Amino acid sequence: MMKKILLLGGSAQQIVAIEAAKKHGYYTVLCDYLTDNPGQYHADKFYLVSTIDKEAVLKVAQDEQVDGVLAYASDPAAPTAAYVAEKLGLPTNPYESVEILSNKDRFRKFLAENGFCTPKAMGFSSLEEIRAAEGEFRLPVLIKPVDSSGSKGIKRINDWSELDDAYAYAMEYSRGKRVVIEEYLEKYGYQIAGDGLVVNGKLIFRYFGNDHFNPKCTNPYVPVSASFPYNMPKEVHDRIHETIQRLVSLLHMQTSCYNFDIRIDSDYNVYLMEVAPRDGGNFIPQVIRYATGIDLIDYAVRGAMNEPITLPAYEPAGFWSYFAVHSYAAGTLKEIRIAPEVLEQHIAENHILVKPGDHVSAFTGANTTLGILIMKFDSMEQMLHMMDHPDEWIQVILEESE
Repeated sequence: MMKKILLLGGSAQQIVAIEAAKKHGYYTVLCDYLTDNPGQYHADKFYLVSTIDKEAVLKVAQDEQVDGVLAYASDPAAPTAAYVAEKLGLPTNPYESVEILSNKDRFRKFLAENGFCTPKAMGFSSLEEIRAAEGEFRLPVLIKPVDSSGSKGIKRINDWSELDDAYAYAMEYSRGKRVVIEEYLEKYGYQIAGDGLVVNGKLIFRYFGNDHFNPKCTNPYVPVSASFPYNMPKEVHDRIHETIQRLVSLLHMQTSCYNFDIRIDSDYNVYLMEVAPRDGGNFIPQVIRYATGIDLIDYAVRGAMNEPITLPAYEPAGFWSYFAVHSYAAGTLKEIRIAPEVLEQHIAENHILVKPGDHVSAFTGANTTLGILIMKFDSMEQMLHMMDHPDEWIQVILEESE
């Protein structure tokens, strides 16, 4: 009898997981709340069900008698996948542990209680609570929705007079209507991006990269690129690995892929900013596949279906990145102009989603990306320079308003 896998989310970037499951011969069942999601045309069966509605997704899983549940590259759906799988006795990480990783205030509290390096942070449900605790923080601070993804809703507060607007902005993006305030942590070098694979509680693969930000963007805290490999010595990579492994062990995690956002200080102390129990978005698994040959999309499916995972020998090679094409302002797109030599020499895959005449939004989060480029480079220096200075080779040009 054909095995069934339940996939949570049918966006354009999630289709790769549906296709990977079909290659294994699985019957694919998809849940998504959007009527126009493209994944429904790739899955064997589609349910118009929100991936954050745990009980509705559980009913689908029961009715379909699925053998595994996967929330590929989705923060909001990760707790649902763990909840449903735990209820049905399917392969999963502990639901409680996934909840800790998926809520920024709980994650910061867990890190502090277990002796990890972490900025001072507290969760709040009202402005009044924050006002009462202002004296406990050293400015500047960041305010974030505790449960959003794609860096949406984040603002930096340099003076408490900025709190009201920042709080309202963060609350717009919080499903649970709760925010976290955390002291701003100055990074040493690049913020660290990357994905990893844990099998039976052991981190057997990770590949770290450099996060790039664009200070000209409306929200300067959204990465516009991650470039691989991370430009720090092996000892830093190893220290980050050990820190992630300690977290995974404390949370009793089992088998799944992970996406990381990490910082270090000048003493190489490791700060785990985000450890999400799912593959990275923005085509990070595809970039890592180019660099290492390791297919994390396939392993995510295998893990959800309790299939054996054996990592082949690999040797990372080359310099690779994703670049999120973005606009500085909202308007009607006239053209996306890319330097000819970049088109010819540096773009491995072009996943631009918009066309001239489309309305585009200012870049405030992953949901306002105009598309993704997977790029290759001749050297670390060239890669870092191009990702840090994108205006030199790409321009998003809008129609002039009347």
